[in-house]
Amino acid sequence: MEKVAGKILEWGSASRVLAGERISGDRHVVCFFPGGALAAVIDGVGHGEEAAEAAEIAANMLRERAWQPLPVLVEACHEALKGTRGAVMSVVSFQADEAQLAGIGVGNVETVFLRATPDGEKIGEFLVLRSGLVGSRLPSLRSMTIEIAPRDLVIFATDGIRPDFSEDLNIAQSPQQIADAILRTKSKGTDDALVLVVRYRGGA
Repeated sequence: MEKVAGKILEWGSASRVLAGERISGDRHVVCFFPGGALAAVIDGVGHGEEAAEAAEIAANMLRERAWQPLPVLVEACHEALKGTRGAVMSVVSFQADEAQLAGIGVGNVETVFLRATPDGEKIGEFLVLRSGLVGSRLPSLRSMTIEIAPRDLVIFATDGIRPDFSEDLNIAQSPQQIADAILRTKSKGTDDALVLVVRYRGGA
């Protein structure tokens, strides 16, 4: 079922647990704060319960402090994850009154920004990912700024999804339909897999 966050975003997610595991180490967050919204995907290192624990700690921190600047927020996650397996994550912040968003990626949660041109061609730009591990080896943090317009998409995928996940998409579909299609056709089957698709609606 498609979901709406504070009228700023529409979103859908799809996930699959690694065969033989009881719980996924991947988590997603979509939450609303006054004047904006936050979307993120976290992948706890490895899989199973310890990976899930690390991912859940980070997800809770993101929800509690969603309004904060992204470098401050990721640093807070880093402190909270010390002593756990750690996690990789990509986090994007939307401001309703601005035609741009901010994003930070640590590790390998691939994140692509997609826009359709008037002639139907897709223009894609990937979030720059910095090597490191939240909770253990945090890199220097700097937000990447991307111009955004209503109907643009942001798609997150953990490493259980093939790298070509943004190809051959019907971006006119709903976020949930897109997420389901990516999981169905691009899942590797060798790790937990999670896809989060967010459509920016614009306005508060």
